[in-house]
Amino acid sequence: PELHIPRLDWNLRPYQRKAWGAVIAGQSMALAWHRRAGKDEVLMNGIGVQAMKRPASYAYMLPENLHARRAIWQAVNPHTGKRRILETFPREMMSADPNETEMRLQFVNNSTLTFFGSDNFDRMVGASLAGIVSSEHALSHPSAYGFFSPMLRESGGFFWAISTPRGRNHFHTLIKHAESSPDWFSEVLTINDTGSLSAEEVEEARAEYVSLYGVDQGEALFNQEYLCDFNAAVLGAFYAREMAAVRGEGRIDATLEAVKGPVHRAWDLGVRDDTSIWFWQVVGGQVYVLDCYSASGVGLDHYASEIERRYAEKGWTHGTDWVPHDAKVRELGTGRTRVETMESLGLKPRLVPNAGLMDGINALRQSLPRMVFHPDCTAGIEALEQYRREWDDEKRTFRASP
Repeated sequence: PELHIPRLDWNLRPYQRKAWGAVIAGQSMALAWHRRAGKDEVLMNGIGVQAMKRPASYAYMLPENLHARRAIWQAVNPHTGKRRILETFPREMMSADPNETEMRLQFVNNSTLTFFGSDNFDRMVGASLAGIVSSEHALSHPSAYGFFSPMLRESGGFFWAISTPRGRNHFHTLIKHAESSPDWFSEVLTINDTGSLSAEEVEEARAEYVSLYGVDQGEALFNQEYLCDFNAAVLGAFYAREMAAVRGEGRIDATLEAVKGPVHRAWDLGVRDDTSIWFWQVVGGQVYVLDCYSASGVGLDHYASEIERRYAEKGWTHGTDWVPHDAKVRELGTGRTRVETMESLGLKPRLVPNAGLMDGINALRQSLPRMVFHPDCTAGIEALEQYRREWDDEKRTFRASP
């Protein structure tokens, strides 16, 4: 009962105190804090406090299992030479040695704390968790929170998500939800808010990013990591400049409406990922992008029904269904092509030329300056902003594949 703060020699920084109040209250949180703001230090101590206050099972999630093991479980503080977990959670708190295989701590009051990666979040099925930390949530599996949310509602538990931004992805959505919910605490802290680095250190960080990634990408990465800019171009994004222009020029327009004439559809027929449909029409020299829809695990009849509903509601005239070149391949189960199936559902499929991946990317780059989007396309706009090449740290270059 005396062990309320796991690490007794740890002191809060002034800008961390508001979040610490939510920690003590066991309130769910979404925090966008800049790089080197002490994110994990606060939440590791915080979940230790909660584990001692309420005997239950808790979890600490990083984007991948390998990250959890290297960055937290095995990490050693270079200033003290001690393992990070043993520094935050002293031996006096534990009733047994750390379980190295499961990355689990057992505390003296029967609470447990498991470290894991969002890449295998389903390993926590049936865990009945009373609290979860998601560190670097912007890089975590987008479905992880949805998976745990019913469990936490049932247990009266909390979810703490903390990260630097990675564009307008699922972390941005969670921040916006937290801002509007009385049950959540939300906070965005930039380097200007905390003053935790000197002006010289800030400029050194900016110069380092520019030297590694070039002026455009380096500045964008600095804005993302230290200014918590959700609009900063995602590192390696194919359409960074084009999508920044879309937002900057006000080409996301809630007043946009279809004009008289056909509204066409462009399909990406997913196999292992989503099937996506964009609804658009050409008006003079512009392309009106009016809506988008995506789903997975359903047949073409579902999409035909969804299309019919949209056109009936909005009074649109049906146009052409532009589909990938491989839609003419016969499926093993039915012996029919997707084109034939679409025609049987009253759709109007037409094959696009069999262009390569990079040809398609370059075509969209040329088309985006002519496009105006309705806000109904928000999910698709965010996907365009997230579409990127991966950075290879060893080779210091971007991989070719998206």
